[in-house]
Amino acid sequence: MRSGAKKKDVALVRVPGAFEIPIAARALAETKKYDAIICIGCLLRGDTAHYDVIVNEVTRGIGQSAQETGVPHAFGVLTCDTLEQAIDRAGLKMGNKGFEAAQAAVEMANLKKAVVGRSSLVVGNGQNKGKSNTRKR
Repeated sequence: MRSGAKKKDVALVRVPGAFEIPIAARALAETKKYDAIICIGCLLRGDTAHYDVIVNEVTRGIGQSAQETGVPHAFGVLTCDTLEQAIDRAGLKMGNKGFEAAQAAVEMANLKKAVVGRSSLVVGNGQNKGKSNTRKR
């Protein structure tokens, strides 16, 4: 694979719908077998508010899983108005959002590995004018 990952180290898990992505992602993350989880799916807007509810819950669930498990989760869930737009975003006119999510997962897994093992973590918002807050781990 382009990232250097071995095929045997990659697991593909299919779920019945986008709503089920967060629970599958959390289950995988909790095994501690994976350096990152790539969440890929597609939601198409319909004529009801159901789309907005599902989009919000999937987004919240993926983010919550990442924060609570400490395993990076890459968000590759397309939220589109039409099937044509989804196809374009999945590898045609508008880039390949799945590939971009995979790249983000690799970058975040590498970042986490680089940070773990350091004795301190610098935390700040860039507005401390040369001062940094340090928290011992």
